[in-house]
Amino acid sequence: MTPEAPERRVGALELFLTFTRITVSSFGGALFWSRRALVERHRWLTEHEFVEILSLAQLLPGASGVNLAVLVGYRFGGWRGAFASLTGFLAAPFVVIMTLGVLHQRYGDLPLVHAALTGMSAVAIGLLLAMAVRMGMVLQRRWLPWLFVSLAFVGVGVMRWPFVAVVGALAPFAIAASWRGRQA
Repeated sequence: MTPEAPERRVGALELFLTFTRITVSSFGGALFWSRRALVERHRWLTEHEFVEILSLAQLLPGASGVNLAVLVGYRFGGWRGAFASLTGFLAAPFVVIMTLGVLHQRYGDLPLVHAALTGMSAVAIGLLLAMAVRMGMVLQRRWLPWLFVSLAFVGVGVMRWPFVAVVGALAPFAIAASWRGRQA
């Protein structure tokens, strides 16, 4: 978003309903559906803004989807928006999970249920990969973000170093590089 552009206000009810829709339809992870709703459907965020907010949401402690809802809600509706987004993000899944927990306790040993859950996990992986490709398309024109992605992957995934240590070591350099890139 350019500094001159006025910040759009979104009502608390609209934020609540949007994040409720996201979580009700987000089997396999809310990030794919969040991007689709926030960038494509409502056009509240650009691809680049979504990647930036999601990056911050993933660095904060807690679930990245919850953090994303709070950050977007606060950006467009202040504290009321953050609370509305958070409530919308959590209310429906709470009811669904409680219901599914009761049903799984009763019927979870059936082979049909086990097969259905296995199929849903494959769909979830596909949605996660689709979102990763979309996010990668935003970064593809610049090599420096890919360097930090690669270094983080090697540090955490290959070397098995603690996530906090890797992010703590890379973050100052990534922030400096981003700041320097914006100044140019």
